[in-house]
Amino acid sequence: MKISNIEIPIAKKKLTHLEKHGDVRVDNYFWMRLSDDQKLAPVKDEQTQEVIDYLNSENTYFDRVTADTKDFQEALFLEMKGRIKEDDASVPYKSNGYFYITRYEKGKQYPIYSRKKETLKTDEQILFDVNKMAKGFEYYQLGGLNVSPNNKLAVFATDTVSRRQYFLRVKNLETGKIYKDIIDNTTGGSVWANDNKTIFYTKKNPVTLRSEKIFKHVLGTPISEDVEVYHEKDETFGCYVTKSKSKKYIIISSFATQTTESRFLDADTPNGEFKILQERITDLEYNVSHYKDHFYFLTNKDKATNFKLMKTSVNKTSKENWVDVISHREDTLLEDFSIFKDYLVLEERNNGLNKIRIKRWDNQEDYYLPFDEETYTANVYGNPEFDTEIIRYSYNSFTTPSSVIDFNMNNKSKEIKKEQEVLGGKFKKENYKSERIWASARDGKRVAISLVYHKNTALNKDTPLLQYAYGSYGYTLPDSFSTTRLSLLDRGFVYAIAHIRGSEYLGRNWYDDGKMLNKKNTFTDFIDCSKFLIEKKYTSAKHLYAMGGSAGGLLMGAIINMNPELYNGIIAAVPFVDVISTMLDDSIPLTTGEYNEWGNPNNKEYYDYIKSYSPYDNVIAKEYPNMLVTTGFHDSQVQYWEPAKWVAKLRELKTDNNILLLHTNMDSGHGGASGRFEALKETAKDYTFLLALEDKISIEK
Repeated sequence: MKISNIEIPIAKKKLTHLEKHGDVRVDNYFWMRLSDDQKLAPVKDEQTQEVIDYLNSENTYFDRVTADTKDFQEALFLEMKGRIKEDDASVPYKSNGYFYITRYEKGKQYPIYSRKKETLKTDEQILFDVNKMAKGFEYYQLGGLNVSPNNKLAVFATDTVSRRQYFLRVKNLETGKIYKDIIDNTTGGSVWANDNKTIFYTKKNPVTLRSEKIFKHVLGTPISEDVEVYHEKDETFGCYVTKSKSKKYIIISSFATQTTESRFLDADTPNGEFKILQERITDLEYNVSHYKDHFYFLTNKDKATNFKLMKTSVNKTSKENWVDVISHREDTLLEDFSIFKDYLVLEERNNGLNKIRIKRWDNQEDYYLPFDEETYTANVYGNPEFDTEIIRYSYNSFTTPSSVIDFNMNNKSKEIKKEQEVLGGKFKKENYKSERIWASARDGKRVAISLVYHKNTALNKDTPLLQYAYGSYGYTLPDSFSTTRLSLLDRGFVYAIAHIRGSEYLGRNWYDDGKMLNKKNTFTDFIDCSKFLIEKKYTSAKHLYAMGGSAGGLLMGAIINMNPELYNGIIAAVPFVDVISTMLDDSIPLTTGEYNEWGNPNNKEYYDYIKSYSPYDNVIAKEYPNMLVTTGFHDSQVQYWEPAKWVAKLRELKTDNNILLLHTNMDSGHGGASGRFEALKETAKDYTFLLALEDKISIEK
């Protein structure tokens, strides 16, 4: 990559004063913010054109700086693509008399959804060929597939802009006819009542994109006559509708970060009234399932920080009637549960590792599935059938490709239904090593770091290492296998995940200690892991790289303001970096629902705290690492202007000559490109940036 003699884009400065709590912030790049109407208008106004011109100038700069790496990018893309089985298919799963299959054909970007009746030997019925549906679109996402109880109809959802505002339509699976009615601005999810003609779905607020209303649609009636059955009026909550695995109840749930409320309706009587299970109480969370005469709750009731399982009669649903099924444990996080006719299956996390526990309802057996590796990921996977003794789960690790396994809970036998194939003939599991080490944070907490590298990679101060993390919303990054990552490992990189606070790696307290007024623990944990890796000579500051996306992009922005000297390069994908301005604007999608994650800056205590770490507000004149920042013009989760403003301010103030690149995908949103191979091109772009900084641009490994 070369930056000499290439004109650097300089954004115009237009002074804007932003005042709150008597504090005045100066934002020279506030003008970059456009409304959705401006972005989508066929004729662009002056401001819109100015913003688009700036983003295009940054894209042009990116292309010029990386011009000498283009051939390598293409070779890397082909290398990664070459490991993937193009004509691949999922393991069929059975639901209501049909086996459902998702498959890919060679050379095609999108999946084909099909089914076979009763046995896998019957003829395939293609339900949706997304390759045909996506023709003519730069972005296309099919989701929300939901087959009616009589197997004759299917609701499906489409997004062609990448703002996660889905259109719902209905297809007759017998005739192939797609009904003309289109329901717009939905979450993509839907639920069939048992009458095969009534559909419940969730509408979004058209401005904030908050999921706020549940509607009922009856086939054959105009969309305009759809009935609103629930409106979540609290702007800090969202809502959704689902159906119990037993098919007995339709359930509407409202949720905030740490509070939930659900109501239920017999699926046989879609015109009835929903009844509240348990009214909302601040900080009371519960997820509900149904079995026989009881509702079961995964809940934090009674200060069960790591959650427990409770049940109550379907006729007495308020919390005073709940009784323990699986008690709370201080050392074990209960993450999820699945109900079968004879078995209860629990997904737990202990000392950072997944556990799958199987317990008979008659208490005759209670045991864990055995997993032997030092670090791995195992999850219960696609089990729609209720009356079965087979549980399906997935297993993989940093060095073990993914497997889908059917386990017989009765006789404890297992059948590997599918092992991920790594094509190209070069991958051998024994050529890679993984380990888990523990760094000490500055307050004494121990933070796990999961590592993987090629067995021939020498670990010393000259070893390039990519440190990845997220650290928000309680989401725990899995230690999972990646075929694309092999392109880094085979070139001498170590890959590390830092399991910092803000995740639930060590239980719910680990999350609580990395949010709200504890958010800085997320950043300092990451930095302390970096210092530990350098101290133990896994790498050095000259060869240490960091990467994160979305809230992980916020993490990247915070660490380079705090300790830029620790990193040679940073990749910030769709980064949430203008935290204070976004959280003060409740018209921006997701803002009000995030108050319980970051704090509400309308409260001065939270305003001061957020401002103290918000990456955009804390850019100053100093040296920063080499940086690649990516975003999508139609991103609804983190608006494009956050990274665009951040890069403009960095260009204005940074005192170094390091590379700073912004690339905006003008056709996509938060998730990037929609085609599976187009997404690989984005990964190749990221990896090329790292490998170029390490002077490892070579097609030969």
